[in-house]
Amino acid sequence: MKTHSPLLPLAATLALAVAAPVCAQTQPARFHSLTYEGADPATSAPLAPGQYRNPILTGFYPDPSVTRVGEDYYLVTSTFSYFPGIPVFHSRDLVNWTQIGNAIDRPGQLDFAALGLSRGVFAPTIEHHDGTFYILNTCVDCGGNFLITATDPAGPWSDPVWLPELHGGIDPSLFVDQQGQAWILNNGPPEGEPQYDGHRAIWIQRYDLERQVTFGPRTVLVNGGVDFSTKPIWIEGPHLIFRNGWYYLTCAEGGTAEGHSQVVLRARAPDGPFVAFEGNPILTQKGLPGDRPYPITSAGHADLVQTPDGNWWATFLAVRPYGPDQYNTGRETFLMPVDWSGEWPIITVPDQVIPYQAARPDLPEQPAPAVPTGGPFRVVDSFDGPGLPTHWMMMRNPRETWFDLAATPGALSLTPRPVDLGDNGNPSFLGRRQQHQYATAETTMDWTPARDGDRAGLVALQSDDWWYFLAVGREAGETVIQLRRRAGPDEAADGVVMASAPLSRASDATRLRITARADRYDFAFAGPGGGWTDLMTDVDGTILSTRTAGGFVGVVFGPHARSGH
Repeated sequence: MKTHSPLLPLAATLALAVAAPVCAQTQPARFHSLTYEGADPATSAPLAPGQYRNPILTGFYPDPSVTRVGEDYYLVTSTFSYFPGIPVFHSRDLVNWTQIGNAIDRPGQLDFAALGLSRGVFAPTIEHHDGTFYILNTCVDCGGNFLITATDPAGPWSDPVWLPELHGGIDPSLFVDQQGQAWILNNGPPEGEPQYDGHRAIWIQRYDLERQVTFGPRTVLVNGGVDFSTKPIWIEGPHLIFRNGWYYLTCAEGGTAEGHSQVVLRARAPDGPFVAFEGNPILTQKGLPGDRPYPITSAGHADLVQTPDGNWWATFLAVRPYGPDQYNTGRETFLMPVDWSGEWPIITVPDQVIPYQAARPDLPEQPAPAVPTGGPFRVVDSFDGPGLPTHWMMMRNPRETWFDLAATPGALSLTPRPVDLGDNGNPSFLGRRQQHQYATAETTMDWTPARDGDRAGLVALQSDDWWYFLAVGREAGETVIQLRRRAGPDEAADGVVMASAPLSRASDATRLRITARADRYDFAFAGPGGGWTDLMTDVDGTILSTRTAGGFVGVVFGPHARSGH
């Protein structure tokens, strides 16, 4: 399928950057499309009539927040130190989602500098009030808590309005009560000294929507978690809901690994006092058998939304491991109904397994998006538009112009620069998410390396410290195809060579392919019209797992070019 998705307006934003100095001998590497294809056993079975498939957003789309405006639903997720940041999705049936923009799409909005890829923008929340959309977020190690606004959720979004009184906190969210008074909630340090590792609190404070400032006392709503005697960790992601005279506070608890869960408390006023539900947690996969087929784990960080018929649904993050807490696809976005037949919302009951298929919301079914987000699919990004598709990203803010879509129509041109994938910078690298355990990324590249150390090709990257690079390069005056790996910060920033082979006529449309097979990856190349040659197969894919690499992101595939000087 050839896609024509909404375009990323980086051409205008990069006009603010300074053009990179380029050596006369250096030529751009031209990539003629990137084909991504994936299918997983658990998500490939045909759907029964009236059903939808989980996850609704596969791949690295964590910390979902959702809001409804009339018949429309809007959803945002975390992107950390990738740029553009905070993708904005639209749906009318809660199942089929189309990305309509990125809230952080101008280099001047936030500065990710040389932050690790799992710093930057954490857990955004989106709300709508009186014609204005609000996203609240934290730029971790790059400014703190902030708010941005838009009248059109597709953008443009405003520059950040900083919230200094939330210092030391994360996960801010906005709530407007029945009287039109606005409140900001957030995770923050507890009052006094923390009593144990992971001891946090949920705070609330009034907010003036017109003046865009917090005011009044800051109040602790939850200290530690729903049962302080158990030393609960990482209470976070707070959301307030008003229903039947009660203010319900839902939060994530237990950290974002296998102990992750969602809990709920309620009070008669937004600032409490809150009483916890005796049946907590209302969502978790903690404690389920580890050997169950195709497990879904680490569920939590939910946001609830009500449909026009009065039913409630929850978006939340979870993961699909292929091994013991090993997954390369990052934390993904799932959807489940909320049982509110009693006085408390319930998403899962004890020992309930999150389903891969379930009954759809009672909403008019929408057409599948042009760029699929779930199930088996194939997408060809053909680079024939004026800008990049909105689902493409780079590492941190650009400082100079190093990619081009106009010079060679139908090709993405990357200028090789002396910035390596391991430099904690902004290399000449663009990526799209790995969205399946079993997936293939393939591209065709025109390029001839000019000097030793020049390299260009296709990358599978988890972070600056953990990646594979299938590259055409020049070493000791010879053109070669090589597989380079960085397996941790102790290895060189430009990686170590795993395999190498001579390559002739490199400028004539070299084809490159990376195949993911859960914990194994294969790397192959081909000349124009020729068959595929395996450079290396059965390579360890667990180094790209979150368990090994740490952090909060998932693997991305994409083209990269670097120069040897």
